[in-house]
Amino acid sequence: FFIPCLTNSIQYDRTIEFISVKSLSTLTFGLENIHDHHAKIRLVSGHRFNTSDLNAIVKLFDQHNTSRLNGRLYLDKKISNLIQDSKIRQLKKIIEDFKLEVKVAIPNSEYVDGVFEERMGIFRDTNDDLVAFSGTSNVTFDAENRNFESVDVFTSWDDKSRVDTKIKNFENLWTNKTNYVEIYDLVYAEKKNLLKYTTEWAVYT
Repeated sequence: FFIPCLTNSIQYDRTIEFISVKSLSTLTFGLENIHDHHAKIRLVSGHRFNTSDLNAIVKLFDQHNTSRLNGRLYLDKKISNLIQDSKIRQLKKIIEDFKLEVKVAIPNSEYVDGVFEERMGIFRDTNDDLVAFSGTSNVTFDAENRNFESVDVFTSWDDKSRVDTKIKNFENLWTNKTNYVEIYDLVYAEKKNLLKYTTEWAVYT
């Protein structure tokens, strides 16, 4: 359901355990409304990254430090082999137009064990109809994935109260009003060395 919902949305809010270059590039499969309207995507991710992914993602978001090679965005070889440059160019254009924002959630309490693992998403269309989902893992973010997984889906026309709860929870998280976690802009968090990363973790995600 991911791509059809994204294609028909003007806003997509998402919380996820981690992001990668490949998972971000998946957004380009459903960006008709993002290009044609004032649509936005807001992502809140946990703070674990593969090193190569983190370097490439920060370059995408930090315009002052973007490296180019022959007019093209430079990516680590392992990452560039996973995705086509056309997707990266689309993704970078969306970021430059402020249509994609990413923040990271970092636990700040002993009551939270290790990392942020909230899993939910909210789609909104031009009629203000909403589809919310929860229970999905990171692999749903990859359109090429074909693994089975359980996802709970709610709609504003059939289950408004649950959708409203998801909206409230996301807005509180986005504005740093959720207990036990701190929310930071991605580039700021990277510059302040707040992120965890490894050369091996999540290489194939």
